[in-house]
Amino acid sequence: MRTVVSLRAFRVCAAFALLSASLWAHAGQRVTLGVVNWIGYGPIYCAAANGYYKREGIDVRLVTFSDNSLMAGALRGGEIDASTLTYDQVITADAKGWNLKVVMPLDYSVGGDAILASAAVHEITDLKGRKVAFQPLSPSDFLLGYALAQRGLSEKDVQPVNATPEAVVAIMATGAVDAGVTYQPSVSMILSMDGGKRYHVLLSSREARGIITDVLAVRDSTIARSPELVTGLIRGTMQGLAFMRAEPAKAAAIIGKTLEISATEVQAQLQNIENPPLSHLGDVFEDTAELPSFRASGKLIGQILQREGQIHTLPAIADTYDAKFVLSLQANPGDLK
Repeated sequence: MRTVVSLRAFRVCAAFALLSASLWAHAGQRVTLGVVNWIGYGPIYCAAANGYYKREGIDVRLVTFSDNSLMAGALRGGEIDASTLTYDQVITADAKGWNLKVVMPLDYSVGGDAILASAAVHEITDLKGRKVAFQPLSPSDFLLGYALAQRGLSEKDVQPVNATPEAVVAIMATGAVDAGVTYQPSVSMILSMDGGKRYHVLLSSREARGIITDVLAVRDSTIARSPELVTGLIRGTMQGLAFMRAEPAKAAAIIGKTLEISATEVQAQLQNIENPPLSHLGDVFEDTAELPSFRASGKLIGQILQREGQIHTLPAIADTYDAKFVLSLQANPGDLK
């Protein structure tokens, strides 16, 4: 997050655009889907490029935002029909009564975000009383909060140093803090300091799969009025994921063209995210306290948002999503894999 409400603004290259709301009374009607330029949305880019959404009866137009803090509001106001968001944004929106629903998870951060520490810090518990640089209300905050909570600690047990993930690199270079939390490529930059001998990964999002989750969200009214739109979006996206797995080189070319990076860079960045397959697409909806369930991540994220005054009351986690589309597809996958 680059502001107190934006989590993916740093991952965006294209200009923000708002389009008028779509009507979807007939199959094939145009649907506007809000996105940012992010490697985790590869299945969406491939689905749009290869016509998979049209195959499902919807003509999806991607609307690229330069600041995803604006996306939840655009979805609520009807400027777009569906949107990629991070799960914390859905919690924040629903705490305001905006009635947004997650209909599928898109990707998990699995190694792209990390807690880095000096040689003097061997365990998460060693952070107690030490200075830790990170940005509040960001994926870094959520990852740190998760790691501490698992050891019976909280952020009250550390000395927080407010810094953007980019600034964490410079701060750790000076040795002014004992640890820092950031994301790639800053993680690699810090690990390379002094020939790789100065800092190490204490914990990464690979050990907290699901704490940082990108999702596809729609309005309650869309689900009630046009459930076929939601089904089409999910089916088309999953076909995009199948294409990525069957034709990795072609998929990397499509994604690279969209993000304006090389195919090699695409392959490298894909190592830090996981797009869940259909068989595990419903894991976030499980009634369990274990990640990647929203009941696990939502509780922690809600506590952090409340602590920082972003929300007053945590909405019921079950009210932040609608699992029936994913569960139906899992039960009757048809040609989906």
